[in-house]
Amino acid sequence: MNDVSSAVAELANDFSGRLFLPADAPWDEARRVHNGLVDKRPAVIAQCAGSADIARAVRFARERGLEIAVRGGGHNVGGRATVEGGLMIDLAAMRHVYVDPVAHTARAAGGTLWGQFNRETQAHGLATTGGVVSSTGVGGLTLGGGLGWLMPKYGMALDNLVSVEMVLADGRIVRAADAENADLFWAVRGGGGNFGVASSFEFRLHEVGPMVTGGLIAWPIDRARDMLRHFRELTARADDNLMLVAALITGPDATTRLCAIGAGFFGPAGDGERALAPIKAFGPPAMDAMGPIPYTQLNSMLDGSYPRGTRYYWKSRFVDQLDDGAIDAMVDVFMKCPSPRGQVLIEHFHGAAARVAPERTAYALRQSGFNVLLLSQWDAPAQDAAGTAWARDSYGALAQCIGTRRYLNYFDNDDADAHALDAAYGGNLRRLQSIKAKYDPDNVFHLNVNVTPKA
Repeated sequence: MNDVSSAVAELANDFSGRLFLPADAPWDEARRVHNGLVDKRPAVIAQCAGSADIARAVRFARERGLEIAVRGGGHNVGGRATVEGGLMIDLAAMRHVYVDPVAHTARAAGGTLWGQFNRETQAHGLATTGGVVSSTGVGGLTLGGGLGWLMPKYGMALDNLVSVEMVLADGRIVRAADAENADLFWAVRGGGGNFGVASSFEFRLHEVGPMVTGGLIAWPIDRARDMLRHFRELTARADDNLMLVAALITGPDATTRLCAIGAGFFGPAGDGERALAPIKAFGPPAMDAMGPIPYTQLNSMLDGSYPRGTRYYWKSRFVDQLDDGAIDAMVDVFMKCPSPRGQVLIEHFHGAAARVAPERTAYALRQSGFNVLLLSQWDAPAQDAAGTAWARDSYGALAQCIGTRRYLNYFDNDDADAHALDAAYGGNLRRLQSIKAKYDPDNVFHLNVNVTPKA
């Protein structure tokens, strides 16, 4: 550690941000990520002020033989934003957004959170597809896909990228876009953090809000099977203006189990009530918070359900059709959930996000269907075994009625083998490996769902 300390002292002479060692007061807070189940201790945290700092930190880590983790928002459920005994590149000081309301674009620094991004773009009545929890990082969500309320109308977050500034494994700073390093631009749109550190993102914006129609409505759990069949019928009729999610949850009293539908409507303002009326027609609700709502509030209404420091373990799979057998199995596993924080989420994929050819970007999950997420969460370390076991057992129980495709951003820390890569990338994996060999031949950036380099 003394050798690292002296080297860090020397690095400080060529660094604009802040450097934290374990003995420094800010280190303990800076090392923590959203998932309280993850408790890693970096040897050094480099809180970068800009791209030059990132490049210097990458070179420093390589010179010292330190593994590199990159933290944007720190939401990755597998804890890939931190590292044991290595260097964490922390982008928390790089959180700013510049909006061009004439060109309908916005540039966000690498550590920006979606709540900050939405606040700035909504000041101009503009938005792009982004995270449904406002403390999620722009970078991690976008590089792995980027589902959000706007994806039926405007595609995934990565479909709205215009360019990305990247710091590569050799410390070079490059721009990736359709006409510049086009192979890298293809790869980072879905390839996660495999190719370098994204220091900024340029997005295409669309006219949205500031008021939209949406929210959440819930019914007693004994109506869950009928509600999910109703949800299936609603999704079959949904157009590009409507995003729908179903959930099996426990209410705020931590006792009452509920089934719920979340929705966002982004068509003509006067059509919102009519568009959401079929949801409410299901019957008298236990809770109804669906109606006119600011777009920024729609994107933060779930924040309280996923607090920082809670312990999380996730499993997910994609299914083309939500048949009765799958519905029965989802309700059955939810009723066995040991924690009131646990959930089963069913996210409908359709519209613009499903009309892109799978080979157009590295992100390959392009068909219409349903992403089923078993979201296990709990508070106390004593519940760790039960929390992880419920998700794993439920995942096994659903294996016969859900598909093989998977959404990269929901991979937990044990989802990194060849089967997981095939499930995420399909036919795009070989091309990703070739691009990895070009830009990161030594696999410097491997603390991710790792694509190994193959020429």
